[in-house]
Amino acid sequence: MKGGNVASAEIAQPYAAALMSLAKSNNMAEPLGDDVRAILNLLKESSELRVFFGNPFVEDNSKKDVINRILGDGVNNYLRNFLMLLVDRKRIVVLEEVCQQYLAQLRQLNQTELAEVTSAVPLTGEQQEAVTRKVIELTGATRVELETKIDPELIGGVVIKVGSQVVDASLKGQLRRLALRLSGA
Repeated sequence: MKGGNVASAEIAQPYAAALMSLAKSNNMAEPLGDDVRAILNLLKESSELRVFFGNPFVEDNSKKDVINRILGDGVNNYLRNFLMLLVDRKRIVVLEEVCQQYLAQLRQLNQTELAEVTSAVPLTGEQQEAVTRKVIELTGATRVELETKIDPELIGGVVIKVGSQVVDASLKGQLRRLALRLSGA
């Protein structure tokens, strides 16, 4: 459901805005962001959980039980109540989209740029810092949040996507550009 469709984005938008408003009025935008990131990661890793929340035949109380088990005791009560509201309103199906939009609003609030970084192998801390510096240089952002993905087909190097800008410094991209130059010669 990454990116979702237009309908789910429109449904999710007012909920994400309401959650941000609640978070800002309680000075908790950043801590709530950490919890939202954890939920989003869980949804991305578990297709079973996404299917469970999207199943209209699963009772609301079962969905609430699962939410309480996932959240445990450490999570903020505002977030817990918000998720229960999504279940009551039959909107828990757009939870992933709500989380993504909340984080987008949080980045905007913090003047943070999201960089999607795809590499052939996991990046070291030093490499992540280098990518962060490059994104700051390119965008002038105050802060950068990296979303990393692994794609062995890149062979080596990285592809950095910031908004509509793409920097392809992968070996696969370099080979493709070389092949285009050679075929045009």
